[in-house]
Amino acid sequence: MERQQAGGAAATIDVDRTDPEYRAWLKEAVRKVQADANRSADTHLLLFPLPEEWGIDLYLKDESTHPTGSLKHRLARSLFLYGLCNGWIRPGRPVIEASSGSTAVSEAYFAKLIGVPFIAVMPRTTSREKTRLIEFHGGRCHLVDDPRTVYEVSAQLAAETGGHYMDQFTYAERATDWRGNNNIAESIYQQLRSERYPEPAWIVATAGTGGTSATIARYVHYMQYDTLVCVPDPENSCFFEGWTTGNPDVSSDCGSRIEGIGRPRMEPSFVPGAIDRMMKVPDAASVAAVRALERAIGRRAGGSTGTGLWSALKIVAEMVAAGRTGSVVTLICDPGDRYLDKYYSDAWLEEQGLDITPHAAAIDAFLTTGTWPD
Repeated sequence: MERQQAGGAAATIDVDRTDPEYRAWLKEAVRKVQADANRSADTHLLLFPLPEEWGIDLYLKDESTHPTGSLKHRLARSLFLYGLCNGWIRPGRPVIEASSGSTAVSEAYFAKLIGVPFIAVMPRTTSREKTRLIEFHGGRCHLVDDPRTVYEVSAQLAAETGGHYMDQFTYAERATDWRGNNNIAESIYQQLRSERYPEPAWIVATAGTGGTSATIARYVHYMQYDTLVCVPDPENSCFFEGWTTGNPDVSSDCGSRIEGIGRPRMEPSFVPGAIDRMMKVPDAASVAAVRALERAIGRRAGGSTGTGLWSALKIVAEMVAAGRTGSVVTLICDPGDRYLDKYYSDAWLEEQGLDITPHAAAIDAFLTTGTWPD
């Protein structure tokens, strides 16, 4: 709207895009997403049994108890609030995400909660159970043969539909309030307050987007804790190489077999400078570790949990060898029932050429003797 000012003054160009109907929808959508957080009790902190004489406590933050069954529920909630409050998510327009599955399951849940369509762009190798869960929550799966194309296909679908490409790999580290506000790091420290070692020596967090490790590391630095942060990386992922060489342009020619973590490129949400340590973990070791977890506490978890647990056990072994006491925390990222045809299938292991026997023997030997085999 343009109005001429008195006395021949220059015109004021006034464009008013006020939309009461949209603002009412936005207010209700944000309320629904925030209400979900209020309904969800915090996730449990479980103890992994270690010999008492070691004086070390190993905890697993069980993120599989979220309403959508994984660590990515926190991320999806943050991404939806970020997109809504930025005005990117609009009524009737689809939300599109590039994902290896778990984030898409959680985002499909929130899309259904606020009443917008959802499309997940995923590698064709994604577990069938994740596909089923996305569709259960009302989402649609768009499968691609080359995992490296999920980004461009997602952007293209958003352009074609007028929807919003959520882009977790860019926005994960900025959508979450790393200073606190009940993020995963603050939750860990609150739950450890009454434990004998309330400030962990190490927190071990695997990386898919890199957002969780960034949140934890930033919170540790902000609160001036002495905790160190380790990020394990699976095979066919470039985070480890990018971190060790300082090269942000490294890439991998194929996708990770450990769903949910590992990427073919250095994602924008991965913050290398905040991380103290990284490990490159063989995929067979990750599978051996999740099977050891089931034997130890009776819980099945996904492969990414095994990657973190393998690294956490190696750190515990170093502490035992040095005569140090303290606590170590890692994560149960999602439940194992999503991967019965993969990490709990001997046929799949044989098909992939993975022999977990030596890694399983290493874990058993360490838990028995306190010494990590060379």
